[in-house]
Amino acid sequence: MEANIAVSSEKKSTWGGGGVRPFGASYGKMMMWFFIVSDALTFSGFLAAYGLTRFKFIDSWPIADEVFTHIPFIHGEFPMYYVAFMTFILIFSSVTMVLAVDAGHNMNKKKVTWYMFATIIGGLIFVGSQAWEWNTFIKGSYGAVKTTDGKILQFVNNEGKQIALSDFVVGERGDHLVEHSNKNGLWFESGETVSQYSIPQIINSYNANSEIQVRIEKIDLETKKKIILSREDGAAELAKTKLIVEGANLEVNEYGNTIFADFFFFITGFHGFHVFSGIVINIIIFFNVILGTYERRGHYEMVEKVGLYWHFVDLVWVFVFTFFYLV
Repeated sequence: MEANIAVSSEKKSTWGGGGVRPFGASYGKMMMWFFIVSDALTFSGFLAAYGLTRFKFIDSWPIADEVFTHIPFIHGEFPMYYVAFMTFILIFSSVTMVLAVDAGHNMNKKKVTWYMFATIIGGLIFVGSQAWEWNTFIKGSYGAVKTTDGKILQFVNNEGKQIALSDFVVGERGDHLVEHSNKNGLWFESGETVSQYSIPQIINSYNANSEIQVRIEKIDLETKKKIILSREDGAAELAKTKLIVEGANLEVNEYGNTIFADFFFFITGFHGFHVFSGIVINIIIFFNVILGTYERRGHYEMVEKVGLYWHFVDLVWVFVFTFFYLV
């Protein structure tokens, strides 16, 4: 009698035996929730660090409307348009995932297949768009110079609109460049990418064109615009130039504070890795649906579990989008 009571008690206290399930969830869904909570804490730490750093350098932080202005295959300035499109696609993929989960509850294999396929396509478009955005950010749009005291100097026309180095720099570099390759017996080992312009060439072009002015990375907190120097002050700052900056990486950033680029690459890259992982998992589940694996099991819980993960990465992007692009 005592042995039977002990066995019965052991079954009830064992998860997966005796039918006792916390919150009525299966083991798989509970583990997915544990992962989501722990990952949410990680993203929260990253975004909190970003927010504190931005507050510290609020007077020199790049303006998102001046950084993310491009659309693939279209020339012009369209602030935030493509980022908004990316966000819409990812949110819409979350909707198709909801529909896939609902179809799974109704044991409708055909609808689960099509909605999973739409979710995968949406994820691929988002990741591809993020890769394009990275490439555009790395290459840069205008070019700038960095002074010996670490300032980033940009160039604007007489209307205050930022212009590229190619819009006003003229003449020859004034120095001789040798491309290191195996053809001339020289091997490239390390070093920075060489600009097609030289520092004297930029300074001489600036001095020769009275319509060009220098804009520093500091922001006028009243007008929310970067400060434009007088011609004289601009020439004085240019005289301290030590480096030509074209694009952004972990060391320099033509748009302003380098820490902005560091956070951008790290946080959006970390999120992009999550989306890519979700796509891979979705593809695996998609083929299992086609093969009838979940029909034979009698439920589509795997679709629901991967759906929880997909909704999580979508929700995280809403916060990333808000922090980086809107605030």
